Amino acid sequence: MALRLYNTLTQQVEEFAPLRNNTAGIYTCGPTVYDYAHIGNFRTFTFYDLVRRWLRARGYVLDHVMNITDVEDKIIRNALAQKKKLDEYTAVYEKAFLDDSQLLRLERPERLARATEHIQEMAQAIQALTDKGFTYCSDGSIYFRIASFPDYGKLSHNDFSGMRAGARVDVDNYEKDDARDFVLWKAPKDGEPFWETPIGPGRPGWHIECSVMAIRYLGEIIDIHAGGVDLIFPHHENEIAQSVSLTGKPFVRHWLHAEFLLVDGQKMSKSLGNFYTLRDVLARGYAPEAVRYLLASVPYRKQLNFTFDGLKSAETAIERLRNFKARVDGEKFQPGTNEKFLERTAQSAHQFNSALDDDLNTAEALAAVFEYIREANIAMDSGEFRSENVDAARDLLERFDSIFDVLRPSAKRGSIPDEEIEALISKRVEAKKKRNFAESDRIRDQLAEQGIILEDTKDGTRWKRK
Repeated sequence: MALRLYNTLTQQVEEFAPLRNNTAGIYTCGPTVYDYAHIGNFRTFTFYDLVRRWLRARGYVLDHVMNITDVEDKIIRNALAQKKKLDEYTAVYEKAFLDDSQLLRLERPERLARATEHIQEMAQAIQALTDKGFTYCSDGSIYFRIASFPDYGKLSHNDFSGMRAGARVDVDNYEKDDARDFVLWKAPKDGEPFWETPIGPGRPGWHIECSVMAIRYLGEIIDIHAGGVDLIFPHHENEIAQSVSLTGKPFVRHWLHAEFLLVDGQKMSKSLGNFYTLRDVLARGYAPEAVRYLLASVPYRKQLNFTFDGLKSAETAIERLRNFKARVDGEKFQPGTNEKFLERTAQSAHQFNSALDDDLNTAEALAAVFEYIREANIAMDSGEFRSENVDAARDLLERFDSIFDVLRPSAKRGSIPDEEIEALISKRVEAKKKRNFAESDRIRDQLAEQGIILEDTKDGTRWKRK
């Protein structure tokens, strides 16, 4: 079965096939590094990660570019307020974003592209748009003339035919239902950073950044462009206008957009003050993989309501997965093969694959795995799960974890390494053999203090981290 993805442009689920042989060219809108990213932002970034992993699982080679917006209105305002240079200010939040991404096990794109490293290319693109008649100058700034692009509105499916001619905006964000000529190049203001370029001194507007970097690294037509639904208009609509005007070619073949993370029915956002950073959540004792699981558990085109009860449920689900893996890896099963259950494992793997092929339906993929675990546990308890069923079960778990990546516990700062745990368990086994129960209990208590829980079974001692 082929991978199918919902295309915001056509409003249809379409079969994915890359333009260049087996390589998927992907551009994703990255962070604006003016503050710490909140977990609403990370819902979108987790979605990018799932797209990456599933494309690779389906045999595609990845060519993924993600931008770092390190010059923009909010950044400049905050940097000036703190009396810091632009790069000094943004470096803190770029590092924080990359650190948080690593904690959430988000794969690094093949290329991170900082806006400030491509200013001259942006100026060249703006000059090209000017030469083609798509721009005008006002008070030293250069604007894109929306009326020159008849297809404006086709991504957001809005009718802007009644827009006010000549209305323009020079800020990076503006009202979502109001089409205006948007700024490509901003004239320098007192005290603000600017660059000297062939089109004059100034700095780029937000929208031109992504068009230039996407085309620079992925070519004039790219396979996938992804972001949150809040970027459909005006940001991605403006990208299309700029890029198609520059090249005369369709800009993106598949537009993918992730829905909001909600808190009490409202979009999680800094402007509403209802947000949590990853650091806030981890400080409450939750593991990064619980956050990852929660963010991945609801299909990306459905809104997800964040609650701490939901995080606790995510922890419970992960514990169930890890307990099953411990049984598969640690128990001794009767020799032979249960052919019927081998078929059941293959069926579950097929259901898992089919769910993710269906526009990354993570909820159905998880359901397939948990139903399998329920049946496998019953088979193990009744002795029907045999030794030659183990490899297929492991393969299914590996397939699952190559996408969701939650089976491995995060190492806590100061936590005891796995090999040391195993060594202490071996010492405890020897102590018990010698009937030195005081030593055995001491080792158990020592491990418990480190958050390690032991479980003695007929097949030996299992352990897990709290």
